Amino acid sequence: MTTFKIALAGCGGMANHWVEYALQRPDTEIVALMDIFPEQATRMAERHGLTCGTYTDLAEAIRESKANLVFDVTIPAARYDVCMTALANGCDVLSEKPMAVSLTEAQDMIRAADANARAYAVMQNRRFHPSIRAYRDLIAEGKIGKVGHLQADFYIGAHFGGFRDTMDSPLLLDMAIHTFDQARFILGADPVSVYCHEFNPPGSWYAGNASAICIYEMSDGSVFCYQGSWCAEGANTSWEANWRAVGSQGTALWDGSDGPPAADIVAAGQEPNFTLRTERETPGLTYAGKTGHYGCFDEMFAALQEGRRAETDCHDNIKSIAMVLGALESARTGTKIDLSRI
Repeated sequence: MTTFKIALAGCGGMANHWVEYALQRPDTEIVALMDIFPEQATRMAERHGLTCGTYTDLAEAIRESKANLVFDVTIPAARYDVCMTALANGCDVLSEKPMAVSLTEAQDMIRAADANARAYAVMQNRRFHPSIRAYRDLIAEGKIGKVGHLQADFYIGAHFGGFRDTMDSPLLLDMAIHTFDQARFILGADPVSVYCHEFNPPGSWYAGNASAICIYEMSDGSVFCYQGSWCAEGANTSWEANWRAVGSQGTALWDGSDGPPAADIVAAGQEPNFTLRTERETPGLTYAGKTGHYGCFDEMFAALQEGRRAETDCHDNIKSIAMVLGALESARTGTKIDLSRI
């Protein structure tokens, strides 16, 4: 059995999920903790009873600990340096989202993974949920006909504090990739173009733009529309967003909850009328894997063990990060951005 010797890069709050998962696996060992703030690494070690070395330099941590896998849970701006260092030092990489803060960086990281014959996969935990799997399957089975419009609404009043409050585009760069990746997953399609308006509404506690409206043309001919805000007080949606897919034979809804999605499907055998009668169909939840972070972790580790690309491998995830970066470019320039080259 392969033993994964893990060097953790970034010991902030989200890193606890990663450490807790690793400690539950019999084939993993945390051999190094790295953070540019040494006290963060020390606190992480104390919190989880770890006796491994703590470092402020990742290359040194890998070299001294003999790590073969890096968990990258750093802030987005540090992701490129961490990933490139890990790959160059012979480690596979599993990272938090987003994979990069520029398309050039993302492309470099993919080339480095290929050149070093290493795996690089990205955390997209919102794919691993029984309800979204049922929603995806309902649409893929053609229950509502050909989808022409997919809509996602995301409204949360999130008072994080910390680095997000000072980012230029906290919603698009740090959060929206979840919803964009969900849209690709639900449709089984990739982005072709985007037009985005980004703004910071009255009452926002963020320095940068915390709200956005995006329109994507997708490779299957459909249009995906996103409306979101991270400074929306009251009437919050689920973190999974609120979804509506409109097809040629009906509409499918999912409110982002743990409950099943539903579809209103045009009933057969009707005479022409101003509005047609529909029948409600509610599919069962059949996905039996772990949910959220743990479901994505299981998939990424299974891919490493089986020598294949993970569902959220960097070669796929660049299409989701392209949706983010394209939206940012569109908001900056006020133009529609072509993404078909990605």
